[in-house]
Amino acid sequence: EYSCEYGSLKFYALCGVGGVLSCGLTHTGVVPLDLVKCRMQVDPQKYKSIFNGFSVTLKEDGVRGLAKGWAPTFIGYSMQGLCKFGFYEVFKILYGNMLGEENAYLWRTSLYLAASASAEFFADIALAPMEAAKVRIQTQPGYANTLRQALPKMFAEEGIWAFYKGVAPLWMR
Repeated sequence: EYSCEYGSLKFYALCGVGGVLSCGLTHTGVVPLDLVKCRMQVDPQKYKSIFNGFSVTLKEDGVRGLAKGWAPTFIGYSMQGLCKFGFYEVFKILYGNMLGEENAYLWRTSLYLAASASAEFFADIALAPMEAAKVRIQTQPGYANTLRQALPKMFAEEGIWAFYKGVAPLWMR
């Protein structure tokens, strides 16, 4: 009757796959818009508006330039979605079991909020390294054009901290 048992490993895996598809694909699909937005934030004199930002990017980098940062976006947001959707269910069941059936029902909104916040904590840790690489690829001309170029360069320059400087702002949002 059901595709899998609620709370089983298969259930968590399916939730995680749903997160990969929901977050990874959708964020990758809007990379051109995100690229222009990030560039507008870093250099508002050069990228004056969304339309101007697209125009400048196309003139300087061509159509391929609009895809800069697609790989870290896909990987990072896929990891975030995996953790967000999968861990949400883990924490929802864990916290519900801790409260007991009646209290879990009575306090369900708080339970869902706590499960969501707990999942997001780990999801942002999974996202942070790829988000850091994406921003450098998109906003620092000449730094790196691909994820394969960005990751070793970031590590060589700043060590592991380069990948997690943005995790606290992710938690704050």
